[in-house]
Amino acid sequence: MKVVTWNVNGIRARQDQVLEWIERDRPDIVCLQEVKAATGQVPATVASLDDFWCCWHGSGGYSGVALHLRRSRWPQEPAFTHPDFDAETRIVHAVLDDLVVASVYVPNGGKDFASKTAFLRAMADYVDAVHESGRRLLLCGDLNVTRTERDVHPKERKKNGICQRPEERALLEAILARGVVDVGRALDPENDELFTWWAPWRNLRQRNIGWRLDYVLASEDLAKRASACRSFREFGTSDHAPVAAVFADD
Repeated sequence: MKVVTWNVNGIRARQDQVLEWIERDRPDIVCLQEVKAATGQVPATVASLDDFWCCWHGSGGYSGVALHLRRSRWPQEPAFTHPDFDAETRIVHAVLDDLVVASVYVPNGGKDFASKTAFLRAMADYVDAVHESGRRLLLCGDLNVTRTERDVHPKERKKNGICQRPEERALLEAILARGVVDVGRALDPENDELFTWWAPWRNLRQRNIGWRLDYVLASEDLAKRASACRSFREFGTSDHAPVAAVFADD
């Protein structure tokens, strides 16, 4: 099972790149964030993808997420829904037998830090609820938190900066403590350059002076089946890179 998550920073600007990625990598699950388009504004080229069940969840020029599931893998059309804590079109999920897949875009927090921390707390409860239902969880997206200091290049570290604050990191750890694994870090524990976002100036992306904000989180038994989870810095023109993971089938 191949999974990709990508903050596209505007689907209308990145539609051709999304199609290129799907054609190139043939993922089974596509999670997109910051699509910046209401459903009717999504370009026709990607609104309904061949061999995918598609859900676009946006409200205009801000925020928005999408979740696409390959039909040949899941022939029965899933119900796409949104947990109660969804705000500003930031999460969509689907139940696929014993697996719940979610595409999520956590608020940045720069303008409303309280809303961000409330969203992260609700995510921890959400993980509990999925596991209590007897299902596994695959939660992918832009979490807007750098998990540790090593997830920010030394030149970009800012004491108490947004996405680097101790309270944000503690809330992310609380989510992980509910039985999900940070797959990228689990597979590459010693790598200090797993960055997924770069400020768009001074060639920071080319120099890989970035932050790790985008994650694939998986329930523990599912995470054991992961064989790869990589950030593709060389692909696309968003300020975020796609992050792709591979899991062995049950």
